[in-house]
Amino acid sequence: METKIEKIGMVKQKEEKKKKKREENKKKKKKKKSKKKRTMEVKKIAEEWEIWDEEEEVARSEEEAKKMVPEQFHK
Repeated sequence: METKIEKIGMVKQKEEKKKKKREENKKKKKKKKSKKKRTMEVKKIAEEWEIWDEEEEVARSEEEAKKMVPEQFHK
């Protein structure tokens, strides 16, 4: 009887260890994904800033062009 109980206890311990390993692996995967996600967000923000800068620059140049050209040629 005692050996059966000991075997059952050992089986339960092994199952618990497997569960812990699975949980640890899931946490590691989540960390890796979150890092990738952050870098993608940073890249998107940088691209948006570049686009915004270009649009702002174009707007400035259009205003300067209007100042240089006489008003009779404006549409």
